[in-house]
Amino acid sequence: MAPKKKASSRAENVISSPEMSVLDLPELALECILGRLSPAGLCNMAGVCRSLRDRCREDYLWEKHLREKWGRVIGSAAHREWRRQLAATGAKQKRLLASLTRLLPLYWIKLRLDGGTKLRSFIPHDSIMSWYLSLERGRFWFPAQVYNREHGHVGFMLSCYDAELSYDSNTDTFHARYPPHGRRTIVIEEGVQWDRIRAPPVDTPPHDLHISDCLHDLRPGDHIEIQWRRNKEFPYGWWYGMVGHSVLCDGNEHFCRCQNADIVILEFKQYTPGSRWRRAMINRKDHREEGNETDGFYGGIRKLHTKEEISTWRQLWPADILE
Repeated sequence: MAPKKKASSRAENVISSPEMSVLDLPELALECILGRLSPAGLCNMAGVCRSLRDRCREDYLWEKHLREKWGRVIGSAAHREWRRQLAATGAKQKRLLASLTRLLPLYWIKLRLDGGTKLRSFIPHDSIMSWYLSLERGRFWFPAQVYNREHGHVGFMLSCYDAELSYDSNTDTFHARYPPHGRRTIVIEEGVQWDRIRAPPVDTPPHDLHISDCLHDLRPGDHIEIQWRRNKEFPYGWWYGMVGHSVLCDGNEHFCRCQNADIVILEFKQYTPGSRWRRAMINRKDHREEGNETDGFYGGIRKLHTKEEISTWRQLWPADILE
């Protein structure tokens, strides 16, 4: 009977001893664990206790997730829009509080805001966690650009237009809302895939002329994007093309002087030879906006420097040459 009593005594000691909590871990170990959690895991862990709630909504944890999932489509324009919405929300809350103060006793409002857990925000509205979840849940329409808009409509092949986008987590795609122009109302495209979206590479608004800084460096064979719009009421889109040779140049690299000429030839090889959209000319020295109501207006130019940008355009190349 003696061994049985000893065993029983040890069991009682184990049961009565306090259990170890994740909060008992060294600080570095706890940070490593939280840093490996997914966004869903962080949200679940935040519901355990107040201490973990505060840790799980730290910006440094969510910056990594924001960068990994949204970094390619979120740019400075989206960040400015998020800050603008935060400022508007803060102003609205102040006006609401001022109205309640005039209608109700001040101590009641203070009790509810300071002591009432139901009115406390679990997620700080100005945190990276709040921004990430707003994107994930489709609550934040952010500015970005869409390649081949309106499901690759033939009139927009190899172009990229500004839009406001909202994420649909059920389909892992986006809704794109294009601004109205001319007589057209707002157009909404559904099912936009990730590979058709990019953050705007420049901060130029869609109705403004981009000031080109590459005109004197352009030479045949360079890949470019150029602003183009149908008329003055339309926003610009960015269209893919290449710098070509003049009609008097045979393309021989030893005799070509096209890079020194004032006139730069732009080629859009997605169109058939002879098409009025196949070639355009701009003046290297004083190029601003050039064109007319028939052929549209050409604006600023971006020279493409990275293989990734060029490869993206190549992957969007139409199956058939356009007329």
